[in-house]
Amino acid sequence: MATNAREVRLGDVKVAVAEAGVGGRPIMLVHGFTGAKEDFTDFLEPLAERGWHAVAPDLRGHGSSDHPDDEVRYSLEIIVADLLALADSLGWESFVLLGHSMGGMVAQELLLAHPERVRAIVLMDTTHGPVDWVEPDTRELAAAIVREHGIPALMEALKTLRDEDPLMTPAFLRLLHERPGYSEFCDAKLLRSAPAMWLAMSQALLTQADRLDRLADVDVPTLVVVGEQDIPFVAHGERMAKTIPGARLAIIPDAGHSPQFENTDAWWEAFSSFLEDIALEDIA
Repeated sequence: MATNAREVRLGDVKVAVAEAGVGGRPIMLVHGFTGAKEDFTDFLEPLAERGWHAVAPDLRGHGSSDHPDDEVRYSLEIIVADLLALADSLGWESFVLLGHSMGGMVAQELLLAHPERVRAIVLMDTTHGPVDWVEPDTRELAAAIVREHGIPALMEALKTLRDEDPLMTPAFLRLLHERPGYSEFCDAKLLRSAPAMWLAMSQALLTQADRLDRLADVDVPTLVVVGEQDIPFVAHGERMAKTIPGARLAIIPDAGHSPQFENTDAWWEAFSSFLEDIALEDIA
């Protein structure tokens, strides 16, 4: 089954989506901060072959979607509204939702506000509350660079700080060497991120409310997945898996913040087996 790319109008923005398997069971895969739909497009056709209608959007301010230039047009709640509008446009009453990193924070907010819309959820390398390993002063310095010089200058500054970045895991660095074009792929996603989005959402990630207590009321099948080297996120994942009733926890070996690329086979096994069990429950 071929992957289709198109634009969908969602209120005040157009978003770019990739999809495969129209007519199958609905699943949406949501990328993280400065990510893109291409973080999951490799997996849309395999999902379609297994009976899923798989959709991966570029969130507003990312990739090929519209880039509003006003910071007030970005928040976790606004992105939740976009995803619900996208699901409505697809005719989905409820759907399985995967959220990666910031996308996982959005997914939690969507589930907690609209539990009737989520059939099952996959929380991938994400947190239940504020990002707690970035110092506010560091964020302010980066924000000043973005305001004065733009995203390309930020990218160059970040490269000088790689030794201090906990996301620069051995698995990520290995992939930079082993996968031709992966460094350029990562750079391109950042460069296609709107400055206003970066400014608004980098602050939102540091100041968002903690959701852990509310996650105890979640009543849908849940998979929490995290790369074993993704140290800032492992403890968050473990706490979420312990708090959400019946949640599964999959810690992916030899992987960091993007286990779908860093250890694809182990990540796919955890993810696809979870989906198979959901499908069997639907049939039963």
